[in-house]
Amino acid sequence: MNLLGSGIVAIVVGFAASMLGGALGGVAVGGKAIGNELAALMGAFYGPLAGVAGVLVGVVIVAIAH
Repeated sequence: MNLLGSGIVAIVVGFAASMLGGALGGVAVGGKAIGNELAALMGAFYGPLAGVAGVLVGVVIVAIAH
């Protein structure tokens, strides 16, 4: 797999992982207060804000270093 394909796979996997992590974090933090479903939805929505940015920075750094 070339560098472009690996970068795309890394971005997609990072996006999915950040959504899952955000949902789990939302349930852990706000599950009792607002309900598990709403907390998971909000966590999955806001989780990728930082996760995808971090993955994109990492992919750019790897691409430059390669």
